[in-house]
Amino acid sequence: MPGMPGMDTMSNLSPLTWASFFGTWRLEAGWLEAGVLILGAYLIARRSARSSTVRPWRVACFTTGIVLMWVCVASAIGAYAMAVFWMHMVLHLALIMVVPALLVLGHPLTVLVEAFQGPAQERVRRVLRSWPVSALTHQATGALLYSIVIIGTHLTGFMDQMARHGWLMTGEQVLYIVAGYLFLQPLLGEEPIRANPPYLLRLMIVVAAMIPDTIVGIVLLQTDTVPFPVMMSMHPSWAPDPISDIHAAGGLMWAAGDGLMMAIGIGIMLGLISSPTKRDRMIGSWLEGARRAALTEHTGSATAIEDADSDEALEAYNRMLARLHEQGR
Repeated sequence: MPGMPGMDTMSNLSPLTWASFFGTWRLEAGWLEAGVLILGAYLIARRSARSSTVRPWRVACFTTGIVLMWVCVASAIGAYAMAVFWMHMVLHLALIMVVPALLVLGHPLTVLVEAFQGPAQERVRRVLRSWPVSALTHQATGALLYSIVIIGTHLTGFMDQMARHGWLMTGEQVLYIVAGYLFLQPLLGEEPIRANPPYLLRLMIVVAAMIPDTIVGIVLLQTDTVPFPVMMSMHPSWAPDPISDIHAAGGLMWAAGDGLMMAIGIGIMLGLISSPTKRDRMIGSWLEGARRAALTEHTGSATAIEDADSDEALEAYNRMLARLHEQGR
């Protein structure tokens, strides 16, 4: 379609091969500048901390996330995203899951807090625990936003609007990174914010987040009509036919999307297994609640609950065991 944003760029692209995939690069100055500024601020903030709790491997994760963010849009992944729809899906999955996961693991909020000292640090902590920030970083907000973005950008007319208005693609890319970060922050992060869901709930959210990926994947896999006629009209002649392209993209969303979610869930489980503190936070509160309820029922002693090491608590506990023994007889 003449005059369509990006049409000249599409016509200049060579057929997608391994050589063109690894050899196609663009500067993408805006993304490069944003990445340098964000990474520079992060490194300066960490360096200014008197004693940082953010380990070097987390700094490496954040750095890798920023670099990968630029690579996604500057490499062939971004260049071919409007020419081949399955490549557009690769870009989506990288920007909404892989890049945000690396950024979250970098603990940027902890770095921000530790960059300040004294009263200034307390003010930053209060801001991060304020109700607007708490609502924004709550696990329900992140899961809802993730689902809306995944479904809204794939099963509506958004793709055609993006094909008509080139600036929408940049907005879409930013939206994917923000949505992915807010979704993964309460699941993978250990940051100074209010959102700190139990680890079992985190795993349940990860499983639930597979639903929108699966829905989008199945719908695209089963479609017999082109859902994005304007976008597909921009396909170069060497690209796959639109239906095959859409089916390939649907398979990627279903398989790779759910696969990445499973990898995140496995990561949560590995962190849980390797940390006794995290294991206690997963089931410890439930066991503690059951223990307190049992002590209250059998001893009637509030002191036994509040101070399990006191003599009174020990006597109450022994009386409870004696009664249970008599009941058993």
